[in-house]
Amino acid sequence: MKAILQRVLSASVTVDNQLVSAIGQGILVLAAVAPGDTVKEAEALASKVLKLKLWDDESGGRWKKSVQDIGGEVLCVSQFTLLASTKKGSKPDFHGALGPDEAKTLYDLFYKKVQEGYATEKVKNGVFQAMMQVALVNDGPVTLEVSATPAAQQQQQQQKKKEDRKLNQKQQKQLQQPQQRAMQDGQAAADKVSGSNRSSLGGRVVEDC
Repeated sequence: MKAILQRVLSASVTVDNQLVSAIGQGILVLAAVAPGDTVKEAEALASKVLKLKLWDDESGGRWKKSVQDIGGEVLCVSQFTLLASTKKGSKPDFHGALGPDEAKTLYDLFYKKVQEGYATEKVKNGVFQAMMQVALVNDGPVTLEVSATPAAQQQQQQQKKKEDRKLNQKQQKQLQQPQQRAMQDGQAAADKVSGSNRSSLGGRVVEDC
């Protein structure tokens, strides 16, 4: 699962010109469910939302308090477009998002876990799959991207990083080889000229003697 967290002074969701949910100071969470996500990822993301320290303490210490510490509120909004791919063309590709039926099950679980981890009355929700108007006053601004990735996907990502590093190292070596050869050829030519000069100088010394 992937989410965008925004520290807000206020936020609200409106559907069909009707106010659905509204919060004061707290966190607006835009959350998306990806293929491969499970209950484990939903629970992990819910925990992150509640534990992240986004506020300063009374003495001015930075990033010391969570939404629970300040008694703030949480507004959760489903947003599958977070998983869009824009690598090709100008039209976003949403194949990276889970189908709506499965996604709703996990999103609802995520929302429930946020409520259970905090206080039901302080956690509000949008409307899954509805055309929503989301309003907010970002405090800071403070906006973070967080994720809870399945173990198998994490391994794939780590493997890809290793392969990318190896490829970069190989490419760097290929770029360095011509430079090294040029330096070696230049040094060899310099040594040859130096040797020739020494031989010529030695011959003149013999003649002088």
